[in-house]
Amino acid sequence: MSTSSQLLSRRSFGRLAAGVAGAVGTGALTACTTGGGRPSADTPLRIMAINHVWSQAIRRRTEEFEELIGRRVSMTLLTADQLASSYNVKLNASGTDVDVMMVRALQEQLLFAHNGWLADLSDRVAQDEEFAWPDFQKAPRDASVSGGRVLSVPVVTERPALYYRKDLVEDHGGPPPTLERLMATAQELTDKRKGFYGFVGRGQRSGAVSQWSSFLYSHGGDFVVGGRSGIGTPEALAAYEYYGRLLARTGPPGATNMSLEQAMPIFAQGKAAFYVDADAIYSSFLDPQVSTVRETVGFAPFPAGPAGARPHNIPSWSLGISTFSLLRDDAWEFIRWAAGPEMTAELQRDGIPGARTSVWSDPRSLASFPPDLAEAMRLNAERGLGYDRPRVLQVGRARDIVGRPLVAGILGNDVRPVARDADAEFAGFLVRDNRHKES
Repeated sequence: MSTSSQLLSRRSFGRLAAGVAGAVGTGALTACTTGGGRPSADTPLRIMAINHVWSQAIRRRTEEFEELIGRRVSMTLLTADQLASSYNVKLNASGTDVDVMMVRALQEQLLFAHNGWLADLSDRVAQDEEFAWPDFQKAPRDASVSGGRVLSVPVVTERPALYYRKDLVEDHGGPPPTLERLMATAQELTDKRKGFYGFVGRGQRSGAVSQWSSFLYSHGGDFVVGGRSGIGTPEALAAYEYYGRLLARTGPPGATNMSLEQAMPIFAQGKAAFYVDADAIYSSFLDPQVSTVRETVGFAPFPAGPAGARPHNIPSWSLGISTFSLLRDDAWEFIRWAAGPEMTAELQRDGIPGARTSVWSDPRSLASFPPDLAEAMRLNAERGLGYDRPRVLQVGRARDIVGRPLVAGILGNDVRPVARDADAEFAGFLVRDNRHKES
């Protein structure tokens, strides 16, 4: 699950709050149609979205779009679980009451494509010069493609940031540029007797996989290599061992139970020197209500490993069109408007990181971010890969398998036999998953 699904307001962008979203029109809706099944002029364009800073900003601007298109917009904002459940119910029933869908390209797009729920946008993006599909960053753009078809358009992106304490690293040459230096400095700064840790990060079996992915890539590994499991390769083993040592030697107790919600407050409360997690949560460390490090926090690019600095740069949320929509042309017009160059630049100036290359090269669109964070985000985007988990149908199961050796390393156990078993299990999983795709 992407970090961004937890973001509830612009001011608290990145603050992890558990509020339940207010939904507009959450009940089952049936499209009003004229004879022959065509929607009437009174039929609204129905958009289902995550309750997120991006969708809230768009909803405040929908009147502008309604004037452009001459049709009313009905936008429903839900939690991630509610959204997934609604899609499952409505689309399994071939419901026509969903037009535009906000989706997680890396978590569910492949499954939705397999189910035939997402319309093919390939011709639309290719033929619409004004929309400028090549302007989207390559990594998020590639993640929008399943089975050779463009099925979604990215609207929010995220990368890993290295959060660090500026006051503590001054005598260590500044933020570590390499993973080797990160390990050494974290060990020097750790004082577990005083409850202070050199590094904090996710350690929960499944939840840690997305952040560990950048460590994997930077060691030269990948989840799948040549169509086969890559988690048993020497590169993957080195990444497992590195991350395990880092948390075992310099991290807090109970790290294997820590997801984002448990790890982030440890850094925010000044109990760790380094923290690697999504750049989307940066404002949590600048908010005096939740952070004691707002005057000392620094932001740096992901450190280089043996294969260089290879972080992920992912589309955390994207827009697609339901196959069953009776308003596909209007739905596309919404995507053109909401993900267009002007709107992307406008929202990024408000602190919402977009997916277009042009906005990242425009200093005005970066002004809302701290300068060192903006530079870190820009570099990570240039270097990034467009996925942070295995690209399979059953993403949750894959993450569970891949995460097993992570837990072993954090507990101080020998990673090699666990990685060997997980590699065999993942290999069998990929065979079954590929058969599923082909069915």
